[in-house]
Amino acid sequence: MEWSSSSLLAWFTLLFILTLVLLLKQRRSRSLGAKKRPPGPPAWPVFGNIFDLGTIPHRNLYKLRFKYGPVIWLRLGCTNALVIQSAKAAEELFKNHDVTYGSNWRLLRRVVTLELMTNKRINDTAFIRRKCIDDMIKYIEEDVEAALARGETGELVVSHYVFVMAFNLIGNLVISQDLLNSHSKEGPEFFEAMDKVMEWSGKPNLADFLPFLKGLDPQRIKKNMERDLGRTMKVLEGFVRQRIEERKLMKKREGRDFLDALLEYEGDGKGGPDEISAHRRLIIICTRRSKSIESVIYSAGNFFCWDRNYKRTIEWVMVELFRHPESMRRVKEELNRIVGPKRKVGESDIDELPYLQAVIKESMRLHTILPFLVPRNTLQDTNFMGFDIPKDTQVFINAWAIGRDPDTWEDPLSFKPERFLGSDVDYRGQNFELLPFGSGRRICVGSLWLTACFTLL
Repeated sequence: MEWSSSSLLAWFTLLFILTLVLLLKQRRSRSLGAKKRPPGPPAWPVFGNIFDLGTIPHRNLYKLRFKYGPVIWLRLGCTNALVIQSAKAAEELFKNHDVTYGSNWRLLRRVVTLELMTNKRINDTAFIRRKCIDDMIKYIEEDVEAALARGETGELVVSHYVFVMAFNLIGNLVISQDLLNSHSKEGPEFFEAMDKVMEWSGKPNLADFLPFLKGLDPQRIKKNMERDLGRTMKVLEGFVRQRIEERKLMKKREGRDFLDALLEYEGDGKGGPDEISAHRRLIIICTRRSKSIESVIYSAGNFFCWDRNYKRTIEWVMVELFRHPESMRRVKEELNRIVGPKRKVGESDIDELPYLQAVIKESMRLHTILPFLVPRNTLQDTNFMGFDIPKDTQVFINAWAIGRDPDTWEDPLSFKPERFLGSDVDYRGQNFELLPFGSGRRICVGSLWLTACFTLL
C-alpha cells in the first residue's frame, strides 16, 4: 500500500500534537513540583526513561542504584514509577504502606489459606508431593534406559522433568489429576495455551506506558493474550463441568482438592459473596484476579504459572552446586549422614538438613524466582522515606537487586551458603533482605509448598 503525501502529513501532525501535549504536561508537572521526588536519571520527551530499562530491566536498574541510590524515580512514558532496591526501603513499604484489599481479595485469601496453606493441609497432602516426585524419578530412569538401549549417551535435560512434575503437582492439588501424561488430552492443550499466556505476559508492552496506544495494541499483546487465555478457560471449564456432574450424580471421591473448596464455598457474612460464581471459579484457578485481561500479566498467585519459575529455581540450585564443588561435597555429606543411601529424603528430614536449606536460600538470594515482585500502585499522594510520591505512581520492587544489596550482604555477588548457617533470615516475608516470594498481604501463597519440594528434590 502506498502512502499519499496527505496521509503522511496527517500522521506527522498527529505525532507532533501528541508530543507537544506530553511535553506541556511534563513541564506543568515540573512547575507544580516544589515537591521532593526521589533521584533518578533524566527522562526523554514522550518516552521518559523507557530506554533506560533496556532488555534486562532488573539488572540495568540495579546499576542505576549505585548512582542514584536504592529508591529511584522514573518516568515510563506517561506513567510515574518508583523503584525500590534495598531491604530498608522494602521494609518501609510493606510495614507502613501496604493497604488492605476489598472483598474479592479477602474471599480468595480465605479460600486459599484454609484449603491449601494451613499446616494441616500441607501435612495431609505430603503424599501428593511424594507421588509426583517419585513419578518424575521413574520417568527419568525409563527415558535413560530407553536412550541407552538405542545406543545413545543417556543424557537428558533434568529441568524438563522438574517442569512436568511441578505442573502435575498443581494439577493434583487443584483438580486431583495429572495434567501431562499419555492419557490426558486436555492437559497438553491447557499446558500449551498457559505457556503462551506466560510468554505474552513477559513481553514489555508500550501501551502500558503510553495510554494513547492502548486502543491500537501495536504489539498485538492484548489480542494474543485474550486468545490464549480463552483457550485455557475453555479447558478449565470442562474440568469444572465434569466435577459438577459427578457431584450431581453423588459419585464418591477420595480426598478433597481446591476445586471442591471452590464449589462448596459459603460466605462469612462480612461483605463477600455467599458463593463463588462459575466464571469467578475459573478466574481464581487460572489467574487469581478478575478485573481485566491486563491483571493476568501481574498476577502473583497464578496456580498454573509458577511451575516455570520453579523449574528455573531448581536449575539455578544445580548450576551453583556444580560451580562450587565444595558446597556440593557438603550437601552430599549432610544427606549421607542424616538420610543415608537406603531411603529417600522425607519432609520430616528438612529441619535436620541446615546446609541444604542454606544452599537453597543462597540460590534464591542470587537468582530470585521473579526479578520483580507484583507491582503496586499508589492510591493517594503519600510521603515515602521523605519523598513526595503522587497518586497513581507504579511501585516496582526489584527483588533481584535486594538480594544483592551491598548495605545488607557482605560480598553480595558471591555464592556463600555459609552466610545462612546459624542465621534466622528466612524467605517467609518477615526478613526484607530476602524476598523471593514477596511480603505483606500479597506474599506468594505457594511458598510453603515450593520450599518443601525444593528440599525433596
